[in-house]
Order: sequence, then C-alpha cells, then structure tokens
Amino acid sequence: MSQLLLDITPDWWPTLDNFVVGDNQELLAGLTQALKSKGSERMFYVWGEHGCGKSHLLQAIIGAAQAVELRAVYAKRHVPDLCSVVAVDDVERLGEQAQIDLFDLYNQVRDAGGMLLVSGKEAPQNLMLRKDLRTRLGWGLVYQLHALSDEEKSLALKQHAKDKGYRLPKEVIQYLLRHGRRDLPSLMKVLDELDTYSLSLHRTPSVPLLKQIMQPELEL
Repeated sequence: MSQLLLDITPDWWPTLDNFVVGDNQELLAGLTQALKSKGSERMFYVWGEHGCGKSHLLQAIIGAAQAVELRAVYAKRHVPDLCSVVAVDDVERLGEQAQIDLFDLYNQVRDAGGMLLVSGKEAPQNLMLRKDLRTRLGWGLVYQLHALSDEEKSLALKQHAKDKGYRLPKEVIQYLLRHGRRDLPSLMKVLDELDTYSLSLHRTPSVPLLKQIMQPELEL
C-alpha cells in the first residue's frame, strides 16, 4: 500500500554548482567574470537546442547575482524592468511589443553598465524577430550552448539525485539514458517521479521501478 508522503526531500534549485559545464567552459567563465567586473563585456546571447541547459544557466546566473546582493531578475515570455542583471529566456517567443521592450531594455542595460543575458533556440541572424533586435543581440558575446554527452548527462543525473538526498544506482542511470528522452530536463523529471514513487513504496530506486514509471512512454 502506498502512503501519503511528507514534503521532506531537499529543495532543488538551478545553480552554477549543479550546472554541468561540459564543452561550455568558455561561456561559463565569461559569465562569471562579467558578474565580477563592469569593465568586461556584459551583454550575452546564448543559443542552443531544447533541453541543452539554457534555462538552468540563466536562472543560475540570476541566483549568483542575487547572492552578492545585486538587483537581478529572470524573465520568460516577457521583458522585465531595468535591473543590474537581467536574464530573458526563450527570446523567440516574445510578441511584437515585447520585442520592442527588449530592444529598449538592451540599450538601457548597456548605458547603465548592467548585465543582460538572453537565450534563444537559434543564432541571432536566424531568429524570426525584428531586424533591429536581432542586430542588438548580435552586438554582444554570442555563444552556442552545447548539449551534454551521455557521460556528462550521467554525471548530471547522479548529482541531481545526490542533491535530492538519495543515491542513484548505476544501472538506473544506464537504463534511463538508453530508453528515456534525450534532453536533460525530461530525464530529471523522470528521476523526480522515480524518487517520489520509490519513497511511497519504501523501496530503493531500481530499474524495475523505473520501468513502471516509464511504461506509458515506452508503449508509445
């Protein structure tokens, strides 16, 4: 019989510590340096495929800025007011007025010596946005965020489980990488479901339990 669970698992937040860098060392170094110094380039555009870690990185940078008492805000599908550090996720989803607002915000942040981090699924020149906004996004530093290898995903999943307070058997990771979706957010979502399910049964996470969790997806 399953039991109602108390919410006692540790909270998990995207941070720079739990961001698996992979082949993105140069990008991460540039972002962390920009947080420390107003003298360096502080306008960034980051692009990459769905699930490569853009949202995690943007939220982690905002968290790092807030930790040193900077006024910082993360926004998705809208454009916030001017702050010392601003992150705008999924730029391709902005409507016409929001694109105008982001163009204006870009100029305001640059004039104020602030830091702006924008993400999208494609390089600036390929975005279906206003031409003047595409041009602005290409003015700063532009980086492609590279997806993780299976080995790096394995490390990220193991760390995610550790942060949530449990040990993840190697065979569970192998099965998930072999049969799960390829993007890391989807894999972590399955892990969270497995964690909740195994706790409700008072059992250790295992491949048989993982198969039960993934059965609907495997039958597609």
